[in-house]
Amino acid sequence: MSVGAVSRTAFEISTKFDRAPLAYTLSGVAAVVYVFITYTLVRGGETARKAALVCCGGELVGVLTVGTWTVVDPAAFPEATVWSGFGWGYLFIPVLLPVTGMLWLRRSRRS
Repeated sequence: MSVGAVSRTAFEISTKFDRAPLAYTLSGVAAVVYVFITYTLVRGGETARKAALVCCGGELVGVLTVGTWTVVDPAAFPEATVWSGFGWGYLFIPVLLPVTGMLWLRRSRRS
């Protein structure tokens, strides 16, 4: 997901940022968060686990907020973000990823 979000966002920002700056900025934020979560999971340790948990929570809030916003007021986003429609452009992975990440992080702590 990190590679897909970063690649798509880099292309959109470099070629058509002026069309929908808010949408592409939010996609960029999502991409950075995905990369950071991946990094913390690879790094390991309790501090990294807590940081990943916070980022997963923030990611979920972003997906739910922007997803709802794009459904209620589609005109606010002339171009889709990673979080549009709760991640429909990414097979809903953006809404599933933070939930499964938080569950995995909670379960792995008990082990």
